[in-house]
Amino acid sequence: MTSPATPPKLDDRDAAIALLRWYVEMGADEAIGVEPANRFAPAPAVTAPVLPSTPPPPAASAIAAAPPKALTESLAEAAQSARRLAAGAETVSALAALVAGFDGCGLKRTATNTVFADGNPVAPVMIIGEGPGADEDRLGRPFVGRAGQLLDRMLASIGLDRQGVHITNVVYWRPPGNRRPTTAEIASCLPFVLRHIALVHPKLLVLAGGTAAAALLPEGHGITRLRGRWFDLAIPGLAEPVPTLPMFHPSFLLRTPERKREAWRDLLALRVRLDELLGQK
Repeated sequence: MTSPATPPKLDDRDAAIALLRWYVEMGADEAIGVEPANRFAPAPAVTAPVLPSTPPPPAASAIAAAPPKALTESLAEAAQSARRLAAGAETVSALAALVAGFDGCGLKRTATNTVFADGNPVAPVMIIGEGPGADEDRLGRPFVGRAGQLLDRMLASIGLDRQGVHITNVVYWRPPGNRRPTTAEIASCLPFVLRHIALVHPKLLVLAGGTAAAALLPEGHGITRLRGRWFDLAIPGLAEPVPTLPMFHPSFLLRTPERKREAWRDLLALRVRLDELLGQK
């Protein structure tokens, strides 16, 4: 077996490239050390110095139960800053500029691009997903990878396209390794998301996936129980609540295609409700 410190053979070039791409997909896209470390080399003997006795460190459970005050204050300040900035945006383009300059979400430090929105900002339907993936991070647009391609086909099946919808996510930067965004990361972006909805003022709102539904709906249930049900979502700045439909995320449907039948029913319900609101028969 070849050790990790040994370069791949010439005939293993394709495998090495595939492995490198996998590392990038998982978020390992930066070299930390100047030279690779040989993890198989024996460690040198070290004589431990004699230290004065010190009290034992606090238990790990106590640390987890009481996060540092500075961290708590930092998260609260980030959310407060987001609320203040979002409240001052009078247009979608102004909000996009504020999001691009916002540094209160830690995801921005590891992302390539800010992924704000795509589609028509005056469309009657607004779709909110979870967060950018690798393709979205590279191109700076939401839903452009495999899940985005499926979303386009889903919209086309009910006579919609990206000019008939407006698309965004609950976070604007890619979580490393495509992991689910944390509660703190969502909280730092949520004031922008709510202001975004108010500025677009859609007739209907679609929450794609459990993360978006959990961030915006107070129900506390998983997406399997929420999907297909209409909710009236109160949005700050709007006089009336927005009819809101949770649905399965396209990436979930790619992994579990047997749930596409339920997604099709939800799409038909969306089309019927939109026609009613637009006054069409």
